[in-house]
Amino acid sequence: MIVRPFKALRPTKDMVSKIAAKPYDVVTEEQAREVAKNNPYTFYKVSRPEINFEHSADTHDPKVLETGRKHLEWLKEQGFMFVEDKPAFYIYQQQWRDHVQTGIFATFSVDEYIENKIKKHELTRKDKEDERALHVKVVKAHTGPVFLMYKSQPEIDHLIMKHATGEPEYDYTDESGVRHIVWVLKDENEINKIAEAFKNVEAFYIADGHHRAAAAVRAAIDFRNENPNYTGEEEFNYFLAALFPHNQLKILDYNRVVKDLNGNSEEEFIKKVSEKFDVTPIDGVYKPESKHTIGMYLNKKWYKLVPKTGTYDENDVIASLDVSILQNNLLAPILGIENPRTDKRIDFVGGILGIEELIRLVDSGSFKVAFAMYPTSIDDLLKVSDEGKIMPPKSTWFEPKLKSGIVVHLI
Repeated sequence: MIVRPFKALRPTKDMVSKIAAKPYDVVTEEQAREVAKNNPYTFYKVSRPEINFEHSADTHDPKVLETGRKHLEWLKEQGFMFVEDKPAFYIYQQQWRDHVQTGIFATFSVDEYIENKIKKHELTRKDKEDERALHVKVVKAHTGPVFLMYKSQPEIDHLIMKHATGEPEYDYTDESGVRHIVWVLKDENEINKIAEAFKNVEAFYIADGHHRAAAAVRAAIDFRNENPNYTGEEEFNYFLAALFPHNQLKILDYNRVVKDLNGNSEEEFIKKVSEKFDVTPIDGVYKPESKHTIGMYLNKKWYKLVPKTGTYDENDVIASLDVSILQNNLLAPILGIENPRTDKRIDFVGGILGIEELIRLVDSGSFKVAFAMYPTSIDDLLKVSDEGKIMPPKSTWFEPKLKSGIVVHLI
């Protein structure tokens, strides 16, 4: 596999905490606007250029995207960001609560994505691909890193970890309590050792950022069509990502809340659920403790749900996921939610918000019932990807998230 150094456009030390921002797709337009009110340097002005307008603007409009490019140029012109003098790898460590993960910012091959050597587990939406591909083309940069992982190999892990020492280039803690530390690696011998080691790796896996990856590839194909004599070395043939060993990553639960019981009384609903699950009332709060345990919160009461024998095929990696078991045995047949991607009666709550958010949503009357899930495992995700299958929607919530704006890949 190809892991390629690049000359990043990146903030000066004193500006990184002001510029860096969450991924564009985990904040709403209003949240991004709120940050920008107090912070004129925020990278949201690049990644969410609609906030550069007083009212909502069409993110498919090149004129809107052009303001993102101009903000990036302004950050560079004012000396808040600069271009690295030579190609580098950027060792990236995140510390959150008791969790630490150490990886590498680099660029990755569009062709290896096309050849499915960079494996996916999620469907992408064409409209979102269109928007982000246009963003790449207008801004002429990959502004948000794709989140990649590889199956851990001690010798490769060590090659990266040995550079996560000494005085870092960046070291700051963000508004979510995540500490971001970056070391810049420019030594050509050390860069070559890392690049050579990865050549023996069979595949990379997308953990998060499927739309960012697909959009980078779409933009690259357009650039190639516009430049038929391309050599393959142009920057548009590679996209920005952060790569981590799989055994350092953390998936949180991705929970569900539903607005009504589909015409059932609470008694009827629990009776129907009991046909497919062993239902146990719980005193106090219940958080699933293992795979194939699901928490249900209804009318200020918690229940433990355990799927009965025969409700799923343990040998089918997709069917045996807890999110599939819930969907196939409860959400679809009892609550009538056939397509959770499009049904307005269901919403999804990332585990970062905690069980308390499920209780709040139901107790507020906004939703009738909540389901607390046990996190999907990294091993299940790798297996799904290796089998070329697709995870059900909202199966994984990786935390901590990668920051955008720490390094930018210019095209």
